[in-house]
Amino acid sequence: MNIKQEIQKSLEKASGIKNPHVEFSSKTEFGDYTTNIAIQNKLNAKELISKLNDDNDLKKIVSKIEIAGPGFINFHLNTKVLTNNLSQIIEQKGKYGNSEKNKGKTWLIEHTSPNPNKAMHLGHLRNNILGMAIANIWQTTGVRVIRDDIDNNRGIAIAKLMWGYLKFANKNKKEITDINYWYEHQDEWSEPSDSNIRPDRFVDELYARASIDFENEENEKKIRQIVINWEKDDKITWELWKKVLEYSYRGQQLTLKRLGNIHDKVWHEHEHYKKGKEIVEDGLKKGIFKNGKGGAIVTDLKKYNLPDTVVIKSDGTALYITQDLALTKLKIETFHPNHLFWVIGPEQSLALKQLFAVCEQLGIGKLDMFTHIAFGFMSIKGQGKMSSRKGNVVYIDDLIDEAKEKIIKMHSINNNLAEEIALGAIKYSILKVGRMQDIAFDFNESLSFEGNSGPYIQYTYARAQSILNKSNKKPKLSDVIMNEEENLIERLLSRFPEIIELAATSYSPNILCEYLYNVASLFNTYYNKVQIIGSENEEFKLALTFSVGQILKNGLNLLGIEAPGKM
Repeated sequence: MNIKQEIQKSLEKASGIKNPHVEFSSKTEFGDYTTNIAIQNKLNAKELISKLNDDNDLKKIVSKIEIAGPGFINFHLNTKVLTNNLSQIIEQKGKYGNSEKNKGKTWLIEHTSPNPNKAMHLGHLRNNILGMAIANIWQTTGVRVIRDDIDNNRGIAIAKLMWGYLKFANKNKKEITDINYWYEHQDEWSEPSDSNIRPDRFVDELYARASIDFENEENEKKIRQIVINWEKDDKITWELWKKVLEYSYRGQQLTLKRLGNIHDKVWHEHEHYKKGKEIVEDGLKKGIFKNGKGGAIVTDLKKYNLPDTVVIKSDGTALYITQDLALTKLKIETFHPNHLFWVIGPEQSLALKQLFAVCEQLGIGKLDMFTHIAFGFMSIKGQGKMSSRKGNVVYIDDLIDEAKEKIIKMHSINNNLAEEIALGAIKYSILKVGRMQDIAFDFNESLSFEGNSGPYIQYTYARAQSILNKSNKKPKLSDVIMNEEENLIERLLSRFPEIIELAATSYSPNILCEYLYNVASLFNTYYNKVQIIGSENEEFKLALTFSVGQILKNGLNLLGIEAPGKM
C-alpha cells in the first residue's frame, strides 16, 4: 500500500484540490505525514479535518488528524497499518513495492550506446548504471520497459578505426594504408590475441593513433573517402569494416555482462541509415527542410526557437540526426510506445531538442512523447579531464578491478564476493548523487563499510541474514508494545512503495539510495541498542529484522546491486 497516495486521495476528495502536496514528517511529534494544503489554498483547516474524519477509508489508515502551527494538518498512522505493512513485506518478499499504476504503458529507454571504436570507459559507466536503475524502478510501477541501444557502427569515427587498423596493426610494423593490399594479405595484420590484449583495448589504441593522424589534412581526406566508399557499398571497405567491429563488439560485451546490463533491442545504424536519407529527401520535397551551402540539406526550426542543423552533408553523406530520424520512426512502428526516453549526457541536449522537433515536423511523433534524461559528468577524484583521443581515459573494467583489489586487501574475502561488493560500491556511489550533479569517484568513500556507501548497505543486509540464521525461532508478527526504535523502523519501512513511485516519476534513483541508507542506519542503531536473539519478543523482532533485510534487498536489486547473504 502506498500510504501517501491514500492520504492524498482523501484530501483531494475532501478539498476538491487535485494532487495535494503531502510529505513525510521528519519528526514523529508532527505525525507521520503532513500537508500545508489549507495554507496554500486558504481553506478552513478545522472544516477540512471534519470532512477527513468522516472518510471511512482514511480511518483505516490514520488514528489521529490534528492542526499544527499556522494551519498544517498532521496525520498519525494507525499502528495496525504499520504492522499489516510488515505482514505484506514478509508475504510478498521480492514483489513488495510493486504496483500496477502504469500497467498497459510501454516505455522505451535508450541507454549505453557506446560507439564501437573504443573500449568502454568512465563516460559510459554512469549512462549504463543510471539507465538500468531507472528502467528497473519503472518496471515495479507496472510499465512495460524496453531497454534499447543504438550501435553507431558507421561514419567518420569508424573510418578512423579502419584507418588505424590498416596503418598501425601490420605485424611487420609497415604503415600500409592500401586497403586492396590488406584485402589480399590479411594474414600480415595482427590479431588481439597476438599481444594477449583484450579486443576492445586493441581497437581503442588503434583509434587513438588514427585520431592523431586525422589532424593531417591529407590523411583526413583519405579517411573521409573511406566513409564515402563504405556508403557506396564497396566490398573491400565493408570487409575491413566487419573485421574491426567484431573486435570491438567482443570486448564491449565482456564489460556489459560484468555490469549486469540488459538490452532488449540493439539497433544497428547500417541497417536503417539509408531510410534516414530517404526521410530527409521526402521532407525536403514537402518544404520541411531547406537547401544549405554546397548542396547540404538543413532544418528549419525557427518556430521551435532552435538553431538549424545539417541533416545531409554537402558530400551526400548522413549524420547522426539523419539515422536518428529513421531510428525513432522504427522504434515507434516496432513497439508502439507511449513514451520514448534517451539517457544521454547533457552535451547532447541541443541535438536531442532538434531531433524531437524535426520528428514532430515530420509527423513521426509528438514533442511530448520524447524525453531526454540527462546526467552530470563523472571523473576520478584527483584526476583531470579524460580524452579518448589523448588516450588518458579510465576504463570501466580497470575501475572495477582496482576496487576489487582494494576490497580483497582490506577484508581478505574471496574473489566472487569482492566482485559483488566492488560493483555495489561503484554503482551506489554513482546513483546516490543527484542525476545532474557531477561526480568525482572517491575510492576511500565508496569502498567504506561505514557511512553512506554500497558496502555499508550490503553489510547491513548480511547482518540481518546472520541474525535470522542464528536464531532457532521463526519470524512471527504479534501484538507487542513496540519501543521507539521499532516504531521508527516500521514507520520507515511503510514508505518503500512511496519512495519507488517518487524515484520513478522523477527519474531519480538517488531518492531510493537515500531511503536505503536511512533504513540501514536506523536498523544498525536498533541492533546496537536492543537484544534480538533470546529476547522476550524474539519472534516479532525477527519479523522486523526480516522486513528490514527484504526492503534492503529489494531496493539494492532495483539499483542493480547484489545483496550478499554473508560478508
